[in-house]
Amino acid sequence: MYVCLCHGVTDRDIREAAENGASSVRQLGKELGVGTQCGRCASMARSILKEARSSDYLAMANMLATPA
Repeated sequence: MYVCLCHGVTDRDIREAAENGASSVRQLGKELGVGTQCGRCASMARSILKEARSSDYLAMANMLATPA
């Protein structure tokens, strides 16, 4: 799903940035451009970032990344 139309950033892009260490919308702005133009995407980006950095999400991502 597109989160930032101005820069073509998807929820997957935000989750990937979180996995690579992004921990704030400011960092997402520097890396992906999120929230740097019209700003309408900032609250959704913040929610996705918070979810992606939660322990439940990280545990699930690690489980899915482990070969069977």
